Amino acid sequence: MADTSYAPLPVVCLAGPTGSGKTAAALAMAEVLDGEVVNADSRQVYADFPLITAQPSPQERACCPHHLYGFLPTENKISAGRWAEAAADTVRDILARGKTPLLVGGTGLYFQALLRGMAEIPPVDPELTAQLTARVAAEGAPRLYAELQGLDPAYAAKIHPNDRQRIIRALEVCQSTGRTFSWWHGNAMSNPLCAGPLLTLNASLDWLEPRLARRLDLMLEYGALDEARAAMQRCADPAAPGWTGIGCAEALSHLQGRLSAHDCRMQWLRNTRAYAKRQLTWFRARPEAVWLPPDDPRAVVEAAQRFWQNARKL
Repeated sequence: MADTSYAPLPVVCLAGPTGSGKTAAALAMAEVLDGEVVNADSRQVYADFPLITAQPSPQERACCPHHLYGFLPTENKISAGRWAEAAADTVRDILARGKTPLLVGGTGLYFQALLRGMAEIPPVDPELTAQLTARVAAEGAPRLYAELQGLDPAYAAKIHPNDRQRIIRALEVCQSTGRTFSWWHGNAMSNPLCAGPLLTLNASLDWLEPRLARRLDLMLEYGALDEARAAMQRCADPAAPGWTGIGCAEALSHLQGRLSAHDCRMQWLRNTRAYAKRQLTWFRARPEAVWLPPDDPRAVVEAAQRFWQNARKL
C-alpha cells in the first residue's frame, strides 16, 4: 500500500526524442528559472562517450550546473532504479540550495521510475544473470531479443534488438519471477520519488531526419571515431554496457573491422532514426506528457514557468 504521507520532490522534466533540441531548451529554462540540469538519458551517463552520446558541451555546461553526465565507466551498467535514486538525491540537494531541478533527457523508463515509481521486483539469482550474459555473448543479442518478443512483446517493442543490458534484464525477471517485465512495471510500483510536469518536444520523424543526419556528420567531423578509439584502449569488449548504445556499437564495429566507414555511418543513422521513433511512440502513450514545439525554447520556458509553481505544491 502506498504511503500517503510521502511527499514527492517537485521537479520540471523536459523529454523528447534524440536530436529534438532538449539541450538548448534546458539552458533557456535554467537561465529563467535559476535551474540546474540533471541528466535523464541512459547513454549520457558514460564517461568515455561525451561526443557520441551528445552530452552537453563544456561551453553549455558552463552556463549552469549539470549533474549525472559522464560519470560511469564503459564496463559498468546502471539500472533505471539506481539512476532514479541518484537523481532524487541530486534533486534534493538542488532544492535545498533554492534552485530549480530540471530533469532533461530522452529515456522514458528513467522518467517513469522517477515520476511513477519503481517496479518492486524481487532479487534475481546472479547465476541466472551470468547464464543469460553468456548466451548473449555466444548467440548474439538478436537471438535473445526474439525470445523476449515471444515472452514480453510490449517491453520488447520499447527497446533495440541489440540492447543487451535491457534484454538480459527483462529475460531474467521473466524467468525468475514467472511474470513479465511489463507486468511488474504496471502492477508493483513503489511511491514516486518526484512530481512535476513532463514537458515533451513534439518533433516528428520528418522534422528530425535531416537534423539527425547533420548531427551525425558533425560528430564524425569533430572526432567521434577518435573518441571511440580512445575508449577502446580502456575497454574493447562489445558486450560492455557502454558500447551497446547507438553510435558506440557502430563505431566499435567499424574500428574492429566488422563495418566499413560507409556502412558504419548508414547503420548508425538508421538505428538513430529507429530509436527516435521508439522514443516518440513511448512518450505519445504518456497521458501526462505536455507537448511543445521542438524549435522554440521560449515556449518551453513559458510552459515551465506556468507549471513550476504548481509542481512545488505537490
